Amino acid sequence: MSSLVASTRFSFLDRSRTREGHDGPQALRDTVRLAVTAEALGYHRFWVSEHHSVPGVAGSAPTVLAAAVAAATSTIRVGTGGVMLPNHRPFVVAEQFGVLASLHPGRIDMGLGRSTGFTDGIRRALGRDREDADTFAAQLAELLGWLDGSQRAYPEVHARPAEGLSIPPYVLATGEGAAIAAAAGLPLVVGDLRDREKLVRAVDGYRRGFRPSAWAPEPYVVVAGTVAVAATARDARRILIPEAWSMAHARTHGVFPPLAPAERVEALTMTAKERGLFQSGLTGHVAGTEADVAEGLHQVIGDTGADEVLVTTSTYDRSALVDSMERLARIADLGR
Repeated sequence: MSSLVASTRFSFLDRSRTREGHDGPQALRDTVRLAVTAEALGYHRFWVSEHHSVPGVAGSAPTVLAAAVAAATSTIRVGTGGVMLPNHRPFVVAEQFGVLASLHPGRIDMGLGRSTGFTDGIRRALGRDREDADTFAAQLAELLGWLDGSQRAYPEVHARPAEGLSIPPYVLATGEGAAIAAAAGLPLVVGDLRDREKLVRAVDGYRRGFRPSAWAPEPYVVVAGTVAVAATARDARRILIPEAWSMAHARTHGVFPPLAPAERVEALTMTAKERGLFQSGLTGHVAGTEADVAEGLHQVIGDTGADEVLVTTSTYDRSALVDSMERLARIADLGR
């Protein structure tokens, strides 16, 4: 067992991906059940995500889903990976997290992203446009002001019950977003594992530019990505297949479909472009046997100096996913 891996926190983010033959409500219930499993295995935190009008994703209201996860668990930290701040008023986000933190004190994380909707139609439905992502730094500063009571734009207004509560903020970012996290003195969540050079550059830039704050006295890096562990390398590859095909299909047809069983994907006749994207989607992840993954994680953590690894694996076979989580828990000695 790698001491570097065993000394690192491991957490899980579930995107509430829908599967062929299963509807959105089932995907949300699966997310809550997965959180219970993650808690039992000793994972540090469990996060949920925000996507809008995506056929293959049911998680559109992360604070609502986080409330359900927190209610079903008792010790694991719960949060969002993340709330897309350009889609929301910072005041309302502060209120929502204030309610969560009041009901589940000491367990709520506030992961924040800067993405807007995937299409023009979604952005119009949200009342946003592409340029709203450029206001992220200002929105972030406003949100933090609502939490610590320092905002002065609305002196007669207070974000109750959030003001004064301990709700740790995290910034989900690469590139410019990492610089925003550093300037604000906030922990950084960065991915993905497939572009290791870009990942290391983002982390190094974040650490160089970090300014200590009341939120974080020193840099804190969470590296996010797909990790798949199985009895054999082939079984680990089968965990990756449904998501790889879903992404390849989305990039060639403009529709992000539900996850399909690995055996059905393997039987498909793909175009050359689809095949290329599919094969690309299978590479660069930390996947394989327990020995393979232990070595891969040791390298990732060594390259980035990550304080924590946030696993983002999605697949059709939920039993294979749980088995992967169990094997990873053994690799990382999460029961320690």
